[in-house]
Amino acid sequence: MATPFQLSDPAVPELLRARMLDRVEERLRGLLAAEHSATRGADPRAVTPIRALADQVTAGGERTRATLLLTGYLAAGGSPADAQVIDLAAALELLDTCHLIRGDVRENVPLRRGIPTPHVGHAAEHERNGWRGESRRFGEATATLAGDLAVAYADRLVAGLGGEARAVWDQLRIARVLGAHAEAATRTEYLDDPWPLGCLEGCTPGCAAGWYAVREPLLLGAALAGRPDLTDEYRDYAGRLHAAWRLRGFLDSGAASDWHARMLCEILLGREEKDRTEDLIMRLVNEADRALAEAPLRSGWHRELVSLAGRLVLAGAW
Repeated sequence: MATPFQLSDPAVPELLRARMLDRVEERLRGLLAAEHSATRGADPRAVTPIRALADQVTAGGERTRATLLLTGYLAAGGSPADAQVIDLAAALELLDTCHLIRGDVRENVPLRRGIPTPHVGHAAEHERNGWRGESRRFGEATATLAGDLAVAYADRLVAGLGGEARAVWDQLRIARVLGAHAEAATRTEYLDDPWPLGCLEGCTPGCAAGWYAVREPLLLGAALAGRPDLTDEYRDYAGRLHAAWRLRGFLDSGAASDWHARMLCEILLGREEKDRTEDLIMRLVNEADRALAEAPLRSGWHRELVSLAGRLVLAGAW
């Protein structure tokens, strides 16, 4: 029999969150498997968007938003036994998957998490079978419906959410849609600037990965734990963490960066500028630490939030 967790154990935070993330994974897989099974008998064609969504959800990923939500929730004193936080974390992952699918359609991304994106895969299926109409449009329509389905399932999971948590969730839903449009518009109008220093002052609605990627999951955790007193500390922590992460992504110019960002990084940033940016990243991580210094968190969780910030910024991609 497993030994029960003692909340004073310094090893507990990461292990406790890992167990809850396993439950989130089980919730996602169970939900999609049940929907596939229930739908297949009624109309085999109707399972296509379910399968497209399931392929993307189960292909992997860091589950960063679920991790932030659970960390903020547990640090605020939330009960690990509460099933609602598991549903909320699963809903966050579904919402993120929806916007990944739709973003991949807009940018015609061929692969995501090592597998073909839904619009590409289903366009190829249409072409192989010689079906009527235009293959590209069929693929894009299927992907869009898979995204719609992800939002519908997310809304079902959070149906019982109330109070401040509901307000944060609703704001997140709106911010992601408006942010996606603003990002597309700024790129179309040649107004996008890959240098993310503006994140130090606060993201514009067109930020490709706005503060809501970090801030809202943490605020949802605090709200669900009944701790609105942590709002300011979590906001300050999230702002600095997000800015450090954006700078790290630009500096590394990884595969997730577009050609414009990679070109600017290589051409405009010499060794001295890169060193200054590295110093700035470390300063932001330290400021994220200090933002939580006086926060009344559960024992051991201040250290875990600081450690999480370091790991996320080091990874450079969410």
